[in-house]
Amino acid sequence: MSAQNSAGIQTLLDAEREASKIVQKAREYRTKRVKEARDEAKKEIEAYRAEKDAEFKKFEAEHTQGNKAAETEADKEAVTKIDEIKEAGKKSREKVVKDLLAAVFEINPTPHDS
Repeated sequence: MSAQNSAGIQTLLDAEREASKIVQKAREYRTKRVKEARDEAKKEIEAYRAEKDAEFKKFEAEHTQGNKAAETEADKEAVTKIDEIKEAGKKSREKVVKDLLAAVFEINPTPHDS
């Protein structure tokens, strides 16, 4: 009976070792698969990021051109207005200087009402 018990225990130990090997292989496979899935996800994320960056650059290029045209037009208008102001200043410069000097040098004292 002892030999049978010993053989039965040995069979159980062998089965336990075999099960342990199977579990270890399953863990290794799972770890490998998780790593592969992570790498695949990183590649997909990079591809998605590159696609969105390209879309953004295309959008930016399309809309920047319109802004450039508006900016150029605004610059032209600003230059025109500045030139008009300078011309108006040249035309009335003498009168403005004369009025300023008159205001400074001609004193008209007036009594205070209180």
